[in-house]
Amino acid sequence: MRLHEGTRLRWVMTAVSVAALAACGSSGPSNDLPTGIKQISATDYPATTVGTGATAATQDLLTGGVGKTGLGAAAAPAYADPANPTAAELRRNALYSNYRGILDPSAKGGYGLLYGPNVTADGQVTAGEGLIPGREYLAVLDDGSGRKQTVIAVQVPDSFDRNNPCIVLGPSSGSRGVYGAIGTAGEWGLKKGCAVALTDAGKGVGLHNLADDTVNRIDGTRATRTVAGALSFFAANLTDAARAAFNAAFPNRIAIKHAHSQQNPEKDWGQDTLAAARYALYVLNERYGAPGDRVPFTSGNTLVIAGSASNGGAASLRAAEQDEGGLIDGVVASEPVTEMPASAGYGIQVGGAAVAGYGKTLADYTTYGNIYQPCAALAADAALTEVSIYNYIGLAGMTARATARCDGLAAKGLVSGATTAERAADALARLRAYGWTTDNDSMHNAHYGLGNGPILSAMYTMAYGRFGVDARLCNASFAAVNATGDVVAATPAALASSFATANGTANGTPAGVVYDDSLGGAKAWQFAVSPSTGVADFGLDNALCQHALVSGKDPVTGAALTDSSHPTKAQSDAVRAGIAEVLHSANLRGKPTIIVAGRSDALVPVNHNARAYTALNRSVEGAASKLRYVEVVNGQHFDAFLPFAGFDTRFVPLHPYFNQAMDAMWAHLKTGAALPANQVVRTTPRGGMPGAAPQITAANVPPFVATPAAADQIGFSGNTITVPH
Repeated sequence: MRLHEGTRLRWVMTAVSVAALAACGSSGPSNDLPTGIKQISATDYPATTVGTGATAATQDLLTGGVGKTGLGAAAAPAYADPANPTAAELRRNALYSNYRGILDPSAKGGYGLLYGPNVTADGQVTAGEGLIPGREYLAVLDDGSGRKQTVIAVQVPDSFDRNNPCIVLGPSSGSRGVYGAIGTAGEWGLKKGCAVALTDAGKGVGLHNLADDTVNRIDGTRATRTVAGALSFFAANLTDAARAAFNAAFPNRIAIKHAHSQQNPEKDWGQDTLAAARYALYVLNERYGAPGDRVPFTSGNTLVIAGSASNGGAASLRAAEQDEGGLIDGVVASEPVTEMPASAGYGIQVGGAAVAGYGKTLADYTTYGNIYQPCAALAADAALTEVSIYNYIGLAGMTARATARCDGLAAKGLVSGATTAERAADALARLRAYGWTTDNDSMHNAHYGLGNGPILSAMYTMAYGRFGVDARLCNASFAAVNATGDVVAATPAALASSFATANGTANGTPAGVVYDDSLGGAKAWQFAVSPSTGVADFGLDNALCQHALVSGKDPVTGAALTDSSHPTKAQSDAVRAGIAEVLHSANLRGKPTIIVAGRSDALVPVNHNARAYTALNRSVEGAASKLRYVEVVNGQHFDAFLPFAGFDTRFVPLHPYFNQAMDAMWAHLKTGAALPANQVVRTTPRGGMPGAAPQITAANVPPFVATPAAADQIGFSGNTITVPH
C-alpha cells in the first residue's frame, strides 16, 4: 500500500526526532509498537476532493467520501474499472456496504433523522453530508505464524482534542472485515472527536479462490497467493500439490478465513480488541508526542469505551473480562453473542415463570435450530407471509422442500404429528422449549430463508474444530452456485469487488454453502437432496451431522459418536474443544457496562445471550456489578432487514438504543451520571401496509429512562434475573 508523501515525511521526522533524543541521552518512556503489530500505512482523508480529472476523488473517515446521500443511495458507488478496483475504491465501497449491512438506510426507517452522518453527536439533524476528515492508520496483528493477520484501522478525526483524549473500540459485527463497526462504534466515536480503533478481530473478507490461487490482500485488492506474499489477508493451509488434488476432486471451491483459518478466531476476539486499544494509544502518541513528552497518552488519562453489536458486542465484553491492565473504562454491547459456560448457578424468570431452555452456546442452539426451522416456518404461529422465505430468495418449490423437511423429521422420530401442520407446530414447540420465545416465532421463516442456519452451522463448526478447507466437515464446502444450485466458477468481477461486497460469511457473495453429498451431485443447501431421505429437504442429513458435532451424539438415536460414525467422535471432540475456548466468564471486573438486546431476536435469542449473561454476571459479581441490561420489545437482530415488507410494519430499529447507551456510558464516565436501570423498553411498531410503513418518529422508539415504571423493571431474585412480560 503506497503511503502519501505527507505521511512519509511525518514518519521520517518522527524517526529523526526519536534518534536525536536517543543520541542526546534523553530519558523517559519510549513509544513502541505493541507486540505483534506491524503498521502498514497512514493516510490522510481530508473530506475534500483530491486530484483532478479521472483521478479526482473525495474520501473521509466515516463515509468514504459519499456522505449521507451516498450511504443512503440504493446503488453502491461505481468503479472506474470494475475488473480492477483500486484500494481506495474498495475502501469507499466497503464503508458503504458495511454501514448499510447493519443499519436501516431508509429515510422512513430513521436514517437521516434518528441517526446518520448528518445527525450531530448531540442529536441535531442537519442538512450536511456528515463527512469527517482525519487520518487513518492501518496495521496487522499476527502471532508469528503469518496466518492470524488481524487488521486494525485507527481513525483519528481532525476534531480529536488532545486535552480531552478518548478512544472508542469497534470490533466488527458478524464475520465482517475491519470496517464492520463503522456504523456503530465508528460513527458515534468520530462524531465525539474520539480516535476510533476498528478491528476485524481475526475474521473479515478473506476469500481464497482455490481454482486460480487468488486471495484478498489486506487492502482488499486481489492477487495470486505468491504475488500477495506477506500482504495476503488469508490463504488456505494447503500445499500446491494438495490444492491441485482438491481442485480435481472438488473444483471451484472457495476457502473462507473465518471458517478455514484453523485459528478458531473467536477465542481471540477479546485480546484482539485489547490489542486495538494498545495500537490506538501508540498511534496517538506517535502523532502528538513531543521531544519532552513522547508518551502523552496512557490508559490512565485517556477515556476508552468498547462498543459494538452482535459478535462485536461479544468481543467488547470478552475484552473487558480479559482486561488485566485496565485499558477499558466502559462497555456497550448491542445484541451480543455471549457464549455461556453453563446454565447452572443462575436462572431466568419471565412474567414470574421460570424459563427452562437458556444459557446454550451459539453452536448448540444454531445447529439445533438449523434442524427444525424449515419445518417450524410452516406453522401457523410462525407465519410472516410478507417476508416469506419464498419471496425473498425467489426459489420455486420452497414450500415443498420445507414440507419434505417436516416429513423427514417425522420419519426419524424427531417431530410428531400426522399432518404437515401438526409436524410444523411440533417443530415450533421444540424451538420454544430450546430457548426461543413466542416473540421469535415469525422470525424463523426469514432467518432460515436467508440462510442463517445453514451458513452459521457450517462455518462455526469448521472454525471451532480448526478444520481446513479440505476437511469438508459434514460434507460441506463453499462455492459460487448458479440458479439451480450447481457449483460454478466465481466470476472475476465478484472476486475483484469481494472486499467491499462480502461480509466474511458463506452468504453467496460470492460463495455459498454447498452440500457435496447431495444425491445426484453437489448442490447449494437450498436444493440439497439428503441421502437418507432421497428428497430435496434442504439437506436434513447435513443439519443432523452439524448438530452431532456439537452434542457428541447422534441426534436420531441419541447414541454417542464413535470412530466410525458420521461425524466421528474425533471430529466432535475437536469442535467441542474449540467451543470450550470461546466461553465467557461474565466477570466484567467491575467495569460499567450496558447491554442492549431485542426481545424478538431469533438469531441471538435473549434467553441464551443477553438475559443469561446478565444473570451469570450477577452470580459472579453480585450486587457490586455495574452491568445494566436494556431489553427492547419489537427489536430484532438485523436493522438492515427493516426496509423489507413486514419487517417495516412489525419491528423497530435497535441502533438508536445503541447510540443512547453510548451516550449514557459517556455521561457516566465523564460526569458521574447514574447508569440506566435494568429495564424493558416498550416500543411502538410503525404499522401500516407491509412495504409501505409510515415514517418512523421518536415516539416509536422511546428512550430508556433513569427510573422505569414498576411494570418495566428488570430485577433479580438471588441469581435469577426477573423480566416482566
